[in-house]
Amino acid sequence: MLDWLKVNLQYVTPKHLLSRLVGKLAEAEMGSVTTFFIKLFIRQYNVDMTEALHEKPEHYRSFNKFFTRPLKPEARTIDDSDDVLIHAVDGTVSQFGDIRSDSIFQAKGHDFSLTTLLGGKPDVAAPFKNGKFATVYLAPRDYHRIHMPIEGTLTDMLYVPGELFSVNPLTAQNIPGLFARNERVVALFDTPVGKMAMVLVGATIVASIETVWAGTVTPPTGKTVQHWSYETDSEAAVKLEKGAELGRFKLGSTIVVCFEKDMIDFEDIAPGMVTRLGEPMASKMSSQEAITPEQATEAPVQASNEFDDNAGETKKDTPSEGADS
Repeated sequence: MLDWLKVNLQYVTPKHLLSRLVGKLAEAEMGSVTTFFIKLFIRQYNVDMTEALHEKPEHYRSFNKFFTRPLKPEARTIDDSDDVLIHAVDGTVSQFGDIRSDSIFQAKGHDFSLTTLLGGKPDVAAPFKNGKFATVYLAPRDYHRIHMPIEGTLTDMLYVPGELFSVNPLTAQNIPGLFARNERVVALFDTPVGKMAMVLVGATIVASIETVWAGTVTPPTGKTVQHWSYETDSEAAVKLEKGAELGRFKLGSTIVVCFEKDMIDFEDIAPGMVTRLGEPMASKMSSQEAITPEQATEAPVQASNEFDDNAGETKKDTPSEGADS
């Protein structure tokens, strides 16, 4: 009965209003009050602060600064093997496997549409049909920056408006089409394993979704899908190394990453498994050797230093070749 209430109350809760109010509070710099709530959060969720670049709660002037805290360089090791794709986040595997035509498995009894997930655009979804996907949930205690599983060049970004249901395991098991219903940001990359879609899914009390190239994408929320295209073969191209920071959540959420057919094989992962940034997630399939030089991306440049702790405070102008709705 309690689980039923937790799920169904979300339908009537003003989720966007609640999330934006909490976001304002999380951004506020209130001195000792902020420190008190950070310490309370650390105790409640058993956050391992020994991994943080700044271990003392007093260092963080706002809750959001604490929540998006950077890790010590030695806290995570990036597997640099050429044939390995790494986990993009610290989190827990929700589901993974084959995309069956346009259908992605969410939980027992629930699938959702690939096309809907990627903004309702069939041309965007087409490369990923019958491909592979992985869904990873970031709990409140986790490190909340998202990194590249493999090197890639940004080609497109979409903002997709939607609900802000919780994305915890209970809700994923009970709300149909959850990840294709919530507000989200989709980043598309050309990589050595073909196209890759990284979907950053919003959730209740997620105050912000940010990327290293555009800063804050949401809020403010929009009413229509927005689509930006990026140059890929000029000095303005956004090229990210494997392991480079891609974006971040302010408060917890979920990522869904999609790959083309016959490009990768997942390593030894399973639903419920804890992931750590930099550890092996998948490997390139042997057929990858047949990819032509024209299909391979140019050598990327390190871009993680473009997004420091003060970045993303306001929405930046997004270099694009036009946006549509």
